[in-house]
Amino acid sequence: MGPPLLLACLLAPLCARGATAPGSPQTWRQHEGLRRVKRAWVIPPISISENHKRIPHLLVQIKSDKQQPGGVIYSIKGPGVDEEPLGIFSIDKFSGKVFLNAMLDREENDRFRLKAFALDLGGMTLEDPTDLEIIVVDQNDNRPLFRQDVFTGRVVEGAEPGTCVMTADASDADDPETDNAALRYSILEQGAAGMFSINATTGEICTARPGLDRETVGVYNLTVQAADMSGDGLTTTATAVIYLDDINDNPPEFTKEEFSMEVEEQAAGVDVGKIFVHDKDLAGSPNWLAKFTVLEGDPEGAFAIRTDPLTNDGVISVAKPLDHEVRDRFELTVSVQNERPLEPAAPSSPRALATVRVRVRDVNEAPVFRENPRRVSVLEGAPPGTSVTTYTASDPDTRQLQTLTYALLYDPADWLQLDPHSGTVRTKRELLHPSAFLQGGWYIALVLARDDAEPPLSATGTLSIEILELSPQHPQLAHNWSITRFNVTHAVLAVLVELPEGPYSLPLLLRDSGTPPRERQELLNISVCRCGRDGTCEDSVLAATSAGAGVTLGALMIILGSILLLLVSPPLPVPTHPLPAVLAGLGAARARGRRRALRKGLLQRSGDDMRDNILNYDEQGGGEEDQDAYDINQLRHPELFSPRAKPPVRRDAPLSSATPPAPRKLPSSPSDIEDFINEGLEVADGDPSVPPYDTALIYDYEGSGSVASPLSSIVSSLTDEDQDYDYLSEWGPRFRRLADLYGQ
Repeated sequence: MGPPLLLACLLAPLCARGATAPGSPQTWRQHEGLRRVKRAWVIPPISISENHKRIPHLLVQIKSDKQQPGGVIYSIKGPGVDEEPLGIFSIDKFSGKVFLNAMLDREENDRFRLKAFALDLGGMTLEDPTDLEIIVVDQNDNRPLFRQDVFTGRVVEGAEPGTCVMTADASDADDPETDNAALRYSILEQGAAGMFSINATTGEICTARPGLDRETVGVYNLTVQAADMSGDGLTTTATAVIYLDDINDNPPEFTKEEFSMEVEEQAAGVDVGKIFVHDKDLAGSPNWLAKFTVLEGDPEGAFAIRTDPLTNDGVISVAKPLDHEVRDRFELTVSVQNERPLEPAAPSSPRALATVRVRVRDVNEAPVFRENPRRVSVLEGAPPGTSVTTYTASDPDTRQLQTLTYALLYDPADWLQLDPHSGTVRTKRELLHPSAFLQGGWYIALVLARDDAEPPLSATGTLSIEILELSPQHPQLAHNWSITRFNVTHAVLAVLVELPEGPYSLPLLLRDSGTPPRERQELLNISVCRCGRDGTCEDSVLAATSAGAGVTLGALMIILGSILLLLVSPPLPVPTHPLPAVLAGLGAARARGRRRALRKGLLQRSGDDMRDNILNYDEQGGGEEDQDAYDINQLRHPELFSPRAKPPVRRDAPLSSATPPAPRKLPSSPSDIEDFINEGLEVADGDPSVPPYDTALIYDYEGSGSVASPLSSIVSSLTDEDQDYDYLSEWGPRFRRLADLYGQ
């Protein structure tokens, strides 16, 4: 190639390096300097300030010395020329002058890198393309900008100084390497307290002093500022909102010391009233929520107290029904505290207390049947007008003058009549067995009791009437006799009218309590005699008793008790000769029978003949065919059963008994009873026409042990004082041992 080209660079007058007029000494020295260096196609960076308003503005002139002036064509390419942003720079193709045609913004483009070309007039390249870099110099034309207009932070009340809450940071679009982007932060406004400070370089906001109290000031609004040029340039502001979080530093307090309210009696689960409290802590928070406790005045726990979650008030309600007649007012001592414990830093204060006075209003209460159901017994076939019971209720309203009236609410057989004022129940007609209105021998009726208040209240009582049944085949017995339940194992037989002296045989219908119930008819022999002054049978009646079978009412209760006991108890072994054991049992009841005779006029004396038939009931096994009673009258009065003897006359029903083959003489004294019994046994053993009553009966084995009591304890439930067994010694040598055992 030819000699190297010398490129002259003519700087614009306003270039960052300074501008001089062409032809000045400085320009000449510059040209001289260029001549002294190696000629090359090199252009140094050119700096121009942003926002330059005098345009077009000459930036630089480039020149190639490979051709004479006017023989070179110059051009530039790159961003700002033929690339976006277009038209910012241009060049005079003949002179090589580069011009700025628009204002620059450093925040958009901080520099431009162009390529410069030199061609001859024929379009041939005279020089290799070279770089032309234009640097945009920053000006402080941008204010700082906060990241957001409102900053929000939280800090607990009572926080120590230096507790940081948040950072309010800003940015500046100017050159970060210059002071144009050097920011400083400050708090312009926060109130008179000055509770917060801000880091000038980072913008972090922290507590400045103690004493933050949410109950005094709950929210702080701060105005913060950011300024560039290290605080001396452009500024901007933002808002910092700081919320104080609540701690439990305030206990709840009652709005007043005493509260009064009232409630009706017998009301359970109803609200009585409210007690009001105030808590300065944040409403709805656990620090605010109250918890109430009844300290005094309610030992029975009649009241309950809960917290209304919306108002934080205490709601008192009735936990148990109240009775005005028992207690008509309460004075409760109630305390209140928070669900969450107080903070240790909170000021100490005594527990809040209040007095709650509750008055119980009297209201009308329904009558009450204290015994419900009422169970009574009535003899079957009882005539109309028979008194059943007096079934009354009580009125809990003892402080109100009220009258109770009664009515039959349910009487399916229309069998009863009820006195509306006294509550006395009587029969209206006879009720015979069987009847569709009886359920297991019971008749059920409902009695209604009503008071005379406004409005009236009522109560219903159940009347359960047990119908004791004499034999249905002999309804006429009910005119002379009655049988009533004494307890679960005994019944009492009573005489309704005055009867002639002599023996009687009553057919009884016995029923157990099993499912289904079992029943059978048995005969009970009774002797009626005249009573002496001491309430016992006169001696002259002994002749009558010797003419027929008899039993005193004391022994009758024992027999009936034995019957019921055997019906409801597991089977007991029956001895071959049961008479001595039963005689001992009857003798044990002798003293009680004497007392009952004296009290109720029953026919009894110490010398009564205590012997009677021994009946077997409810056998379950191989001995079921041996069910007939052994008539001990054959042992008492053998002459009555001889072919020549005339049977005694019965008032109610004939006796059915076996007849021994020959009469035997009655023993002259009780001491000979042993020989008499032995003779009777020999006669029975030798009689082929009767079953072997003196043989052992075979029963099914039902396991070891039994809940049943022995026969000797039959009268134990009737004993209300010590028994006298000394009279057993009069029965002979064999019974003296029993007298020694039981008479001690």
